[in-house]
Amino acid sequence: MQFQPRLVLCDLDGTLVDSVPDLAYSVDQTMQAVGLPQRGETAVRCWVGNGVQRLVERALTNDLNGHPDPELFAQAMPIFMDYYQANTSGCSRVYDGVVEGLEYLKQCSTVHLGCVTNKAAQFTEVLLSDLGIAHYFAITISGDTLPEKKPHPLPLLHAAAHFGVDSAQCLMIGDSKSDVKAARAAGFQIICTSYGYNHGEDIRHYHPDYVIDSFAELKQLIRCG
Repeated sequence: MQFQPRLVLCDLDGTLVDSVPDLAYSVDQTMQAVGLPQRGETAVRCWVGNGVQRLVERALTNDLNGHPDPELFAQAMPIFMDYYQANTSGCSRVYDGVVEGLEYLKQCSTVHLGCVTNKAAQFTEVLLSDLGIAHYFAITISGDTLPEKKPHPLPLLHAAAHFGVDSAQCLMIGDSKSDVKAARAAGFQIICTSYGYNHGEDIRHYHPDYVIDSFAELKQLIRCG
């Protein structure tokens, strides 16, 4: 299978970067501060993907679908924000193959490249910059850039409109069902990574157009020109 997009949008957490070590540290410090047990990296891996507010809600309840007491959440959220602001990128890493794949896409003169994530902008910008991949993206849309975030199609449609590209010529690369749902709703094609965060589910259950084990595979899948 080959793709020939004019716009490629990449998710961040679980697609480009393994950010769970820093998120898990910040979650555990927050839980300790509010008198709850630490949750650990394994649990946090299943909770990531819908923004930091939802992550904190899940951590407080120790439940993927949980909603905590509003007073407890109001206490915990600023604590988490302070910890994560100070620990956004120290233990996070770019996945193997990502730089190779981004270099290839960057060299495609017919392809615009962007990053679309549900992570808040204050963390997105730091993470991309600290890990040395910010310069690859001509547009970055964070979870608080627009009134809606993934799985709503608005962030993807906004990027397509920004570059004047029809949705049928756009490709999303992500790791979760939110990415698949957003892409389908926006009329994009969708490639998913096998290694990311999808609440413990196999991403193949959501029928993306293709699943990759490494960004390096994009050199064979995406045709320039």
